[in-house]
Amino acid sequence: MAIIGNDTLAVFGGGLFAGILNAVAGGGTLISYPILLWLGRDPIVANATNALALWPGSLSGAWGFRREIRAIPALLRSLVPAAILGGLLGGFLLIATPVKLFSGLVPYLILFATALLAIKSLLGRWTAPPPSPAKSGNIGIGLFLGQFAISIYGGYFGAGMGILMLATFGLFGLQDFHERNAVKNLLSATTNGCAGIFFIVRGAIHWRDTMVLGAGAIVGGLIGAGVGRRVSSRTLEYVAILVGIIATLTLALGRG
Repeated sequence: MAIIGNDTLAVFGGGLFAGILNAVAGGGTLISYPILLWLGRDPIVANATNALALWPGSLSGAWGFRREIRAIPALLRSLVPAAILGGLLGGFLLIATPVKLFSGLVPYLILFATALLAIKSLLGRWTAPPPSPAKSGNIGIGLFLGQFAISIYGGYFGAGMGILMLATFGLFGLQDFHERNAVKNLLSATTNGCAGIFFIVRGAIHWRDTMVLGAGAIVGGLIGAGVGRRVSSRTLEYVAILVGIIATLTLALGRG
């Protein structure tokens, strides 16, 4: 289906807001993916397209936090392989899932991601342990496996992946929020990029949606990096939660 007129604006706007939200806190897929579904896209193609399109937004968000990234190179060298392997496996599992089964899962996946965003403040209170060796790169098997599992989920669906990463990094002792955001953005870009390569090979990409959504996500990612240092992400999170609730109800009752 070609995108013209209002469709283009809707897809670009979804990418813009998703890019901002992903750079600030995570949960941007709760905005962009339902928009693609409401425009009548196939659920699996829309999910694959969304993952590939949001990849440059995560990358631009990581660039915005490049100062923080330079402070933790050892941690990234340890976690990037987990993100690569998990993203590829998640992408494989998505393509292997029958469309009818995935369509039935979508409302529950969106509800799960919405719930994650809604309880983010509670998760934040669980993630303030004493300093650990995480920042030095001595992460141990626990954090590696945690990132691997999160990246599988991210490659398969993606919504809420950033929130899971922020909470996990805090549990393992990475206490500076901006450093957590920097790692989250770079690993999200790695996960989505690897899953996206798999989706391209399998022909599961709607290219015009990808270009329009990706353009919005790049702009949003750059804006979000600046917003994340200056203002609270609470308002953006409330909007994403509202969209997630609406999407869950709409898809559960009538599949768009």
